[in-house]
Amino acid sequence: MKALIFAAGLGERMRPLTDHTPKPLLAVAGVPLIEWHLRRLATLGITDVVINTSWLAAQFPEQLGDGSRWHLRLHYLYEGPVPLETGGGMHNALPLLGDAPFLAVNGDIWSDFDFATLPRQPKGSAHLVMVDNPLQHPRGDFILGADGQVHDEGEQARLTFAGIGVYRPQLLQDWQAVIGNADGSAETPPRFKLAPLLRAAMANNSISGQHHQGRWTDVGTPERLQQLDKQLVGAA
Repeated sequence: MKALIFAAGLGERMRPLTDHTPKPLLAVAGVPLIEWHLRRLATLGITDVVINTSWLAAQFPEQLGDGSRWHLRLHYLYEGPVPLETGGGMHNALPLLGDAPFLAVNGDIWSDFDFATLPRQPKGSAHLVMVDNPLQHPRGDFILGADGQVHDEGEQARLTFAGIGVYRPQLLQDWQAVIGNADGSAETPPRFKLAPLLRAAMANNSISGQHHQGRWTDVGTPERLQQLDKQLVGAA
């Protein structure tokens, strides 16, 4: 299995910290956010990791090198000055990811989630990790049914997508039919969000999921970064 780390965001909500440093390279407990992922991916036995980049892209290979220190092979994929969004970024990375299911994780989250609990072969188009809703996102994203299927509609309580999942490339096969003429979809390479594709697949009961009840943080503001750093340093 190969992996994709989304690292192309502009980090606008994290300024001024991201004026000179890409958000995934900001450190907590002395370790860049993205390195926490690389360590866990290496432990899982993954050898090839694609890192999509945009803002301050040159800093990633400068700091992470070729990945050999973690026994990984890192493949940097520059998206240009304007990120391609999650769907466009994943679509752009498919030639490097191949035809088999792959793991994808947001570069700006931290979690103690064990990647080894993910299925190597999801039953449907994707398998998503869900977490309890954080204070900044109380309404959640999707519903995780008792049968392990993820739904966009229903009466059950919603959970938040953790930014961790396993995907089959086929999820993006007919992306144009779902995305339509949305802004950026006609560009080369195309720019579009992943959520509409996930919702379309959910309508066909093709998305499974699991509930992670451990630690998880969406490092979206300087305050949350500082809070996470204090927690990890205090636990060391």
